[in-house]
Amino acid sequence: MDIILASKSPRRREILENTKVRFSIKESQIDETIKLNESPKDTVKRLAYEKALDVAKNNEDALVIGADTVVVIDDKILGKPKDETEAYNMIKLLSGKTHYVITGFALINLSLNKKIVDCQISQVTFKELSEATIKDYIQTKESLDKAGAYGIQGYGGLLVKNIQGDYFNIVGLPISKISDCLKDHFDINLFYGG
Repeated sequence: MDIILASKSPRRREILENTKVRFSIKESQIDETIKLNESPKDTVKRLAYEKALDVAKNNEDALVIGADTVVVIDDKILGKPKDETEAYNMIKLLSGKTHYVITGFALINLSLNKKIVDCQISQVTFKELSEATIKDYIQTKESLDKAGAYGIQGYGGLLVKNIQGDYFNIVGLPISKISDCLKDHFDINLFYGG
């Protein structure tokens, strides 16, 4: 069975490349709007499902993996910042506090009529950050394409005091939980590639 990752994220691609599975990448074209009065968990699960379904419609025999990640603090979703000012404000908001990273994922094979949707939650605590540290981080330009304006696998790791939960979930793909779902529902073993 062909496997398709419905994501343009280089981080998700790298995580999946660390397994034995062969896959291709096809980016979904959905509108990633966050709806009012929708919980963060429901948001990421819906967006992951919509991304996977968008690609699956043209690849009915393939197993399509979709994912969406958000950073949540005080029940507020922090998506990708629009510019450096918004990135600065997000990092300042996270400074010295604990927040949650939630990644929703969807595994869809339309020909088998299988649709698995779930999510993973990890907790991240930032150090107290000085103005200079925040500005230094923003200058790396790393924050602009990432939920919550930071990437833990890059310079953003320098901002983190500690984490609880799945590290790869924070990067953007909870590979351990996805591996279990692939094995249980599709008989795919990421240790062997099929």
